[in-house]
Amino acid sequence: MSRRRLIGAGLVAIGMLFLAVFPARTYLDQRHQRQQVTAEIRATDATNKKLEQRVKSLNTDAEIERLAREQYNLVRPGEEAYAILPSRQPPPVANPATTQKSRASSGFLGRTWHSITSIF
Repeated sequence: MSRRRLIGAGLVAIGMLFLAVFPARTYLDQRHQRQQVTAEIRATDATNKKLEQRVKSLNTDAEIERLAREQYNLVRPGEEAYAILPSRQPPPVANPATTQKSRASSGFLGRTWHSITSIF
């Protein structure tokens, strides 16, 4: 009879462990998920603060004028806008003696490959 009680007590203890382990595991998973969501919320809040500051700066006349001048090349009435273009540089001139020499020394396969690729 004491053996039955010992086995019964063991089964009850194992049952209690199962009942305690599953909720504990769920609790730990939920805690981990909560930490991840909290981190995402903090990152989103930081992004929102930056965007709010950007909106405030975009609503100022100085910022609007700066963007209009910078991005759209606009000027105030009475002002003149000038565009300075880069100077043209002549294309490099290839030395004909060097190119003929390299073609002649490249052999039949090299000349064939060059004639195929020069078409395109």
